[in-house]
Amino acid sequence: MIPVAPSNREARDIIRNTWGNKSTVLGQRISHYFLLGLSKVDNGTGALQEQILQESQINHDILQSDFLDTYKNLTIKTMIMFEWLTSHCPNTSYAMKVDSDIFLNVHNLVNMLLRAPQNLYMTGEVVRNAAVSRNPNSKWYLPAAAFPQSTYPPYVMGLGYVFSQDLPKRILEASAHVRALYIEDVYVGLCLRHLRISLTDLPHHGLFRLTVPHTPSDCYWTSVITTILQDSKQLLSVWDQYETQIRRGCLSRHL
Repeated sequence: MIPVAPSNREARDIIRNTWGNKSTVLGQRISHYFLLGLSKVDNGTGALQEQILQESQINHDILQSDFLDTYKNLTIKTMIMFEWLTSHCPNTSYAMKVDSDIFLNVHNLVNMLLRAPQNLYMTGEVVRNAAVSRNPNSKWYLPAAAFPQSTYPPYVMGLGYVFSQDLPKRILEASAHVRALYIEDVYVGLCLRHLRISLTDLPHHGLFRLTVPHTPSDCYWTSVITTILQDSKQLLSVWDQYETQIRRGCLSRHL
């Protein structure tokens, strides 16, 4: 499940041609979908919306909902994702929310999930005891009136997190009792706290990387699950490196 701006066709095409190009991995069926709202840059012409419709008819992988697609509405986007998973994916074991500027090693992801709990499971880069920003100039500013505690409960960073398919319905139910916050990954953590469900740490440190190491190893891209890139364009060159490392005999990490 890939949240992406409606206008960012380039990112969608790059993912379709890189890590999104496989439908079966390690014997498991994989599907990918792009999550879109409505664009505020269509200037009333409808031209962008028409392009998205044509793109959807060709690729059959776009989910678009009737809300303004902005950073402040990411929590709405995430709740729509959970709602869609609940109603459309009854036979799915796991889902992952992953940003469009991320390298995703689907082989390592599936390999990890083959050994993972099948219920009440969410993992990713777990953040604990994070301080709430009271700086009005911060992107993540929250006034005390919106969130009085000084630290957040544990949550998984929104760059990418994985969860068992029994969680979306529970999180949706919890959201009726948890005050909405625009910081979507924190909000998911608040819903899990309400449900008294603990996050699961990754089986190995370094599977979800926030940056590419200054001097990555010769088999770096086959050893991780996710890495944040500068932008989706970088994924093209990274994908070439990943495929080269596989041809050279680098083995994906055993999880």
